[in-house]
Amino acid sequence: MQEQYRTVARAGVHETEINRSRFLCAVAPVADEREAQEFVAGIRKEHPTAGHHCFAYVIGADASVQKASDDGEPGGTAGVPMLDMLLRREMRYVVAVVTRYYGGVKLGAGGLIRAYGGAVGEALDLVGVRTRRRFRLATVTVDHQRAGKLENDLRATGRAVREVRYAEAVTIGIGLPDGEVDTFRAWLADTTAGTAVLELGGEAYGDG
Repeated sequence: MQEQYRTVARAGVHETEINRSRFLCAVAPVADEREAQEFVAGIRKEHPTAGHHCFAYVIGADASVQKASDDGEPGGTAGVPMLDMLLRREMRYVVAVVTRYYGGVKLGAGGLIRAYGGAVGEALDLVGVRTRRRFRLATVTVDHQRAGKLENDLRATGRAVREVRYAEAVTIGIGLPDGEVDTFRAWLADTTAGTAVLELGGEAYGDG
């Protein structure tokens, strides 16, 4: 499993004009291939009169799913340079759609490759990038007497507190970088005089 991956910080649209053709690049973070395809379909609906809706997406922290479409542009001049730009920027869980309104001037294969790849690069610059790091999910169970101070201490030391549940005891869900589990276990025992119980769960990605 990858230790971390990069994705777009938010959805956004960047527009550029080249030789009277308008290129609108919409990018968004997506969780899976279905979400990516739904995003593409949404852009098509939004711009029904545009000549082309070329797209590329990369899914998986290890980029296991990669798709690209030229949508009627000459083969290899749109979807592939868009995908290349996403991969060159090490983007994951991201979709990019470039909508083109033709302006009457042919750009040629080289011009199209530069236009489509460039539109994606400029859109990524606009929306920004965030890094998601791999975490081990864990649960700390502690008595009510110590729970408030422990939660404050966790937040003060920069731990990712995911949820807090109050029952007979208090359970605090946290995310831990894998390499810090042993250090955290020792810190927890020290802070709670050995009264807290730590249970490790599965793995997930979170903001780092």
